Amino acid sequence: MPEIITPDALFFFDGQPGALMLYEALAGRILAEYENAEIRVRKTQIGFYEGRLFACASLAPVRRKTERPDPYLTVTLGLPRPLDSPRALAVPVRPNRWTNHVVIGPEPGIDDELAGWIREAHAFALRPGTNKPSTKGRI
Repeated sequence: MPEIITPDALFFFDGQPGALMLYEALAGRILAEYENAEIRVRKTQIGFYEGRLFACASLAPVRRKTERPDPYLTVTLGLPRPLDSPRALAVPVRPNRWTNHVVIGPEPGIDDELAGWIREAHAFALRPGTNKPSTKGRI
């Protein structure tokens, strides 16, 4: 199992201890479910890969400050549909491809609904012919 709290992750969340705790919970849940998953820390996001990128964690402010919990973490998922939830902000990428941003906080945090969406994104990312392998780490 990859390390969750690495020096790169600590640098990524520098000055954001609450967001680091949310990331630790998210990464722990993902790694518990996907034993072959890898974590790659980039400049603007931390990606979860199993051959292909299936989820990202970031501090992207996809909602207004007054609409974000404190602390918060943005979880980004590539799906064949927009998520029908007030928790999600969906952006069309191309036909049958949506980038969904879910802002999480301490409540409800990493709940079963989010875990289900991550499962769906994982299956979508690994489905043959759905995605081209990406080295850029984009969803």
